[in-house]
Amino acid sequence: MVPQELVDMVQTGYALPLDGIHGPVHWARVRANGLRLAEQTGANPEVIELFAILHDSKRQNDGRDPKHGQRAAQFAGGLRGSLLTLADHEFELLRFACEFHTNGLTEADITVQTCWDADRLDLGRIGIRPDPRRLCTNAAKEASMIEWAYRQSRR
Repeated sequence: MVPQELVDMVQTGYALPLDGIHGPVHWARVRANGLRLAEQTGANPEVIELFAILHDSKRQNDGRDPKHGQRAAQFAGGLRGSLLTLADHEFELLRFACEFHTNGLTEADITVQTCWDADRLDLGRIGIRPDPRRLCTNAAKEASMIEWAYRQSRR
């Protein structure tokens, strides 16, 4: 469970409108997607929940912002020892997932792959149906998962 203090801090420091396409509603869907996938992939749910709230937290715009993942990873590093108490290995997974989530990669630790898939499965919010060729895990590539996530993202 993500501490409310962390949620409040991320929302307070978020530079974009909270009701925008990369804001808290997106974070909640990424969380739901990730936790649903984790039931099949065995990914670390704590890392997934933290990724959901942090991965877009340092966006400066809703368009092209190639360094936002890197900024999110650096932000997470600054929270270590206070609001983030992950073990070193788990923190490294979170940092890597945040930093590289928009690079189109598909090969990584299963927890990182699950994070990336959770985000990519929410493309319906901008009218894009997720492409299984751009997803990492077999669980995310299932037609039923893509359809479920797409319906959620269009609400």
